[in-house]
Parts: sequence; C-alpha cells; structure tokens
Amino acid sequence: MDEIEGPGTITAGCPSTVGNEYQLNLTTLIRHAARTYPEQEIVYRRPDGGWARYTYADCYARVIRSANALRDLGLRPGERAGVLDWNSRRHFELYYSICGVGGVMLQLNQRLALEDLAYVVNHGEARFILVDESLLGLAESLAPLTPGVQAWLVMTDRPLEEISTPLSPIRHYEDMLAGASAEIRWPMIDERSACAACYTTGTTGRPKGVYYAHRSEYLHTLVMTSILTMSADDCTMLITPMFHGQCWGLPHAAIFAATKIVLPGRYMAEDTGPLVDAIIAEEVTVVNGAPAIFMPMLHYIETLPEKPDFRRLRMLSGATEPPLSMMRGFYELTGAEVIQAYGATETSPLVSLNRVKPSLRKRLSQDELWNLRRKQGLMVSGVDFRILGPDDRDLPFDGVCVGEICVRGPWISTSYHNMPGAAQNFIDGYWRSGDVGSIDPDGYIKVTDRVKDVVKSGGEWISSIDMENALTGHPAVLEAAVVGIAHPKWQERPLALVVLRPGKSATMEELHAHLLPHFAKWQLPDEILFVAELPRTSVGKMNKKLIREQFSARYQGAAAS
Repeated sequence: MDEIEGPGTITAGCPSTVGNEYQLNLTTLIRHAARTYPEQEIVYRRPDGGWARYTYADCYARVIRSANALRDLGLRPGERAGVLDWNSRRHFELYYSICGVGGVMLQLNQRLALEDLAYVVNHGEARFILVDESLLGLAESLAPLTPGVQAWLVMTDRPLEEISTPLSPIRHYEDMLAGASAEIRWPMIDERSACAACYTTGTTGRPKGVYYAHRSEYLHTLVMTSILTMSADDCTMLITPMFHGQCWGLPHAAIFAATKIVLPGRYMAEDTGPLVDAIIAEEVTVVNGAPAIFMPMLHYIETLPEKPDFRRLRMLSGATEPPLSMMRGFYELTGAEVIQAYGATETSPLVSLNRVKPSLRKRLSQDELWNLRRKQGLMVSGVDFRILGPDDRDLPFDGVCVGEICVRGPWISTSYHNMPGAAQNFIDGYWRSGDVGSIDPDGYIKVTDRVKDVVKSGGEWISSIDMENALTGHPAVLEAAVVGIAHPKWQERPLALVVLRPGKSATMEELHAHLLPHFAKWQLPDEILFVAELPRTSVGKMNKKLIREQFSARYQGAAAS
C-alpha cells in the first residue's frame, strides 16, 4: 500500500506564479453564484406550512444586510454566533453572512439534552444567538445556563411588539436587516480560519467541537459537487438538518453548482408527505437524508395512485446503512437512485460515496450490483485511508481484513476544539472513526460495525449492522436493532429488537429462518423482542447505548456451563 509523508514533512519545490495568496473564502461561492445566476430560484417553506420563493440575487442581498447587521451588533472575527433554527431561508443565509465577516457559525442542535446544548454554547463561547420564533421556548430554558450570551436575535416575520419572551436583551433580526447597509466590502479572510462549528452528539461523554475552516469547506464543496455531478440543471432539497454536520456540505455544493434550492423548513418524520409532494412539484433531483426519513417517504409513495417519475433523483443517504429493500423500493417504484454516503461530523462529512464504477457494471450481475450498494462507497479523492488492526498495524485493502477505519485529509479533523484530552481519537494525523470495516481491491468501503457495537461472542465477531439489514429485509419488519448483551459463557450474545409493519406479524422462529441463509446458526440472536419503537439519539440514529443499558441483565440467568 502506497503512502505519503505526514503533514509535518513538506518538501518545497520551484515557486509557482499563481495567486496562492488569494484565499479560499466561502463568500466567493455566494458572490459568484449571485453574479452569474441571479435569476436562479430558492424555494422555502413558510412558518404557516405554505411555500414561497425568491432568487439568488434576493438571497445575496439579504446576506449582505445580515453580515452588516451582525458586524454593527459587534460580531468580530473569530467570535461565535449560535444559530437555533430549522432548514429555513434565514438559516441558509447565515451560512454566508456570519463567516463572511470572519465570525464562526455555531450550529446548535435543538435535539440535544438541555445540559449538553448549554455546554455547546458555553464551550463555544457564543456571544450572540439567533433563534427562530418557534424555538423561543427552548432558548428561554437555555438562557439561565448560558450567562455569556450578550444578545438573543429573534428571527420571525411578526413585528417585535407581538413577541412575548423573557429573553433579554432581544433584537428583532428583520429590523436589524432593514436598518443595515445594502453594500459591503467583504474582508479577505485567512482560509485556515474557522467558518462554522458543529459538536458531536455526546453519546460517549461531553459533545466535542469540530471547527471547519473556509479552506476545508471550500475543498469539500468541490469534491461533493463533482462526485454528485451537480449542475445548474439540478434542483437540491436540503432534508438533513442544517445544524447537523453542516447539512453534509450540500448547501455549499448547491450554491457552487448554481442549482435550484428547496428549503423544507420544519418537518416531522411522522409526516413526510409534504417532502415528497415538494420533490414532485419542484422537480427535485438531489436530496440528502437518513433512512429514518427516506423509509416513511417510500411508504407515502406506496399510497399514491400514480407513482412519481424520479429517474433523475439522487438520494444521498447517510447516518446508517440503508436497507436494500428500501433502495430497491425507491428504484422499482420511482426510478430514484439511493446513494449511500459515509462520513461523520469530524470529516465535514464526506469520505466515501457509493457510485457503481463502469467496469463493475460489465463484470457483475444485477444481484451482485445491488449487493454492492450495501457498501459505504468508494474512497473519495483527497482523503487518505488506513485500516488498523487491534495492535494498530495496517491491514491490506483486500475486502477480507477487518479493522478500524482511519482517515486524514484537508477536510478531516486532526483535533477537537479546546479539548486536549481527546488525543486518543487521532493517530499520526489520522482521525480514528471508531468504525470497524474493510476496503476491497476496487476501493469500496464496507462498515461492518462500530468498535463499541460489534457483538463479541465466543471469540468471534458478529456484525450488528448486517443482521439489522437482514431483518429489515423480511416483509413484516419495519425496523430492527441488534446489540451485544453480556453473557456468562459467551462474553456477549446478540439481542434483537424489532418493530413490525402495521398490520403485519412475525415470530422469532420465522425471523430465525429468514436469517439462516445469511448467518451461521450460532450467530442468531438468542432472543428477538417485538417493540413499538426504537430509541434514537438527537440526530435520529439508533441509541444502542440506551438499549444495552436497558437490557444489560437480560442474559444473566443463562447457563454458564
């Protein structure tokens, strides 16, 4: 396996004659998009559930006023401004106005526990927080725990006198924009400076701060746009929460490619019909989201008498491996392509994307091609990978050897903000993902589990992810979670929690029979529990930590002989 030297050993060559001093700033993206495609549309959802639209030119005009207003308020380069909002047009504009004057957009995940959210605000030293009117209740609970916040900027279409809140001091965001200058001379910001910050969800301790640079976001944008083949002929809908990992970088990619943009505002996983309706109405061709959102969308489509034509739709799927049944369901009903992506908050987040290589289309059967889509994708250009065994030795990319996936590159974290005690998460400039997996000779990554989630039974590993996906392939199963539970004889044994589809039924014996073609008999879960719902984290992932805690004593009475 070839390798390059670490970033500390840089070889100098002949000086170039190009503009290396011209910094990669995110304001370049919105400036150039508004200059070249001023008429391109941005469609956004209003608080009343209706839809409105404006243009790139309109958006950029508001970005300028927002930047001036924030600078007038006292936001200085390097300072953090927190954002508590949905996927709204104001949130989208703040992606550019805050960093445009050198500030850092501190994304606030409203799904975090209040204590963790307060920690993020305080650790991030946010002086100002911009909050959507619908989230004032959360902000009011947060305020006593965040004494460093100097002003709360309320984002609403209603006048200030109609807003009742004990928050103090408060400012009316739209009034600030109305009073700000419509012209600006953007500063040239050191491209290594932070432009935005996201915090990990804190399931294993306090949330950890990842601070993205202008340079890292810019380079990530170029790669994402290229690998998704995005252009001005596309329409992008941002379904992933914009506070989660910078919405996976898709807002910047959409602007760079000058696509039409759809901002769905606030939506519920229990009612994804409006999302599907908007995809149809606006002819959306690129979306991002998780299986927890895409699966209900598929169920809604199944109820439509006339199935939509989504043959141009690329559905970027992350958070967890999408069930093969879901990917085939979208393709067979609508023609849409579900594209699995892999990454994390620490990776900006894209490090792999599953597109089928032309050579494999000739070599593999249709069933083999579908099975290939269960992998997390091809390693993207610009990111270096290692697979490390238990002793931290490099393993080959043979698709067989399994170890911890480690990555480095220009948009990959090399540390956490103000957290020197987290050095164990990095090795030789690589970020330790905590994911167990392999890389095959064709360059495809397959994540088999989390280091903490793999079931260790009798000295062998059982992939919880593979078992979950096999379970959801059963026609009666809607969702499944598999965890390892302590066992007196085998160290751990798998326990499965299953949510059945409405009106469907199944027994443990039936599900065991369904699993047998894919797993050895000894690997089958000792118990399968049928539950109404699965616990989830603040970003919609299955909360396996909580499941393990809840059922930790389940196998204690098992025979140890």
